[in-house]
Amino acid sequence: MASLDRTKSILADLIAYPSISSDSNVEVIGYMAQRLQDLGADVQLQFTPDGQKANLFGTIGPDKPGGIVLSGHSDVVPVDDQDWTLDPFEMIERDGKLFGRGTCDMKGFIAAALAKAEDFTEGTLTRPVHFSFTYDEETGCIGAKALADWLEQHDIRPSMAIIGEPTMMQVIEGHKGCCEYTTHFHGRAGHGSMPDLGVNAVEYAVRYVARLMEMGEELKRRAPTNSRFDPPWTTINTGSLMGGKIHNVIPETASVQWEFRPVQDSDFDYVKSESDNYVRSVLLPAMQRVDPAAEIRTEIIGEVAGLEPADINEARDILMELTGSNTSGVVPFGTEAGIFRALGMSVAVCGPGSIEQAHKPDEFLAIDQLQKCLQMLDGLEKKLRS
Repeated sequence: MASLDRTKSILADLIAYPSISSDSNVEVIGYMAQRLQDLGADVQLQFTPDGQKANLFGTIGPDKPGGIVLSGHSDVVPVDDQDWTLDPFEMIERDGKLFGRGTCDMKGFIAAALAKAEDFTEGTLTRPVHFSFTYDEETGCIGAKALADWLEQHDIRPSMAIIGEPTMMQVIEGHKGCCEYTTHFHGRAGHGSMPDLGVNAVEYAVRYVARLMEMGEELKRRAPTNSRFDPPWTTINTGSLMGGKIHNVIPETASVQWEFRPVQDSDFDYVKSESDNYVRSVLLPAMQRVDPAAEIRTEIIGEVAGLEPADINEARDILMELTGSNTSGVVPFGTEAGIFRALGMSVAVCGPGSIEQAHKPDEFLAIDQLQKCLQMLDGLEKKLRS
């Protein structure tokens, strides 16, 4: 059985690495790699071209196809402009809680997995256990996408994955996707008294937002029957519209920041095709009749696949058995689960802590949640030895 004290010690080490997404995560990945290598695990690192970010994929157990992935992301969100009463990068234990940036999201699960790794090395496992620790989950699951490509290139095919995002140890079998974009409009500047001679980028951006709003209403009618999400349909949100400088000048440029959260793959295709078609067939021709150089360009900030609930899901079933739960749920926030599912794995999300604590000042993980996570991993070890 993995020791709670050992796990807390590892978590304190992890918190001390300020692996904010905008910075390098190489040091914290190096720490994780060393712990696993000291146990005899086969550890592979994948670095970004600039060497500033890295994924870790480690394996303990028999060299055979299949196996179970314990997945976590190493990056955390910034602490700037947050009103912390404690040092965010020093773990503090107080009143049954462990405080520090990343305790909940999601270094607590990583610490439990690393503590449990020592137990996995003792005796014989019937299936391999894989450890997947990625970079830049908070900025679009960039590391997990790179890891998925690496796994395919090396023909590594685990059969299931447990994503340890904070769910209060509830078993989650589905979540919405999260797709973020910035659409840029470039028109022609001019004097406000002669609007027909210019191409008002702000006005075209407003028309684009209006079309997004129309699609938002259309998506409500596309909601799957018996959808378990709240709300049950794919949502679209316009986060900002920026452009223009003064009352009497036709603005040459504008940008719209927007996102949508698909509940089904068909909605992803629908929003992308409808928005692109509106630009190509309506907005851009109108702009270019005045100025052939006018353009509209959509920048992909991040496209995170959702996790649609599946009738057959080994990961969900095993987690329900291990946690003693009679039900599984869905959540609105995104994870790396859809990326692993696209590789053919059965996937479920289950981890210690509450998403309500994630990204907030004085982030914490309740110690009893960490204990429940270790108990779940102890049960997983028993199944892997039977």
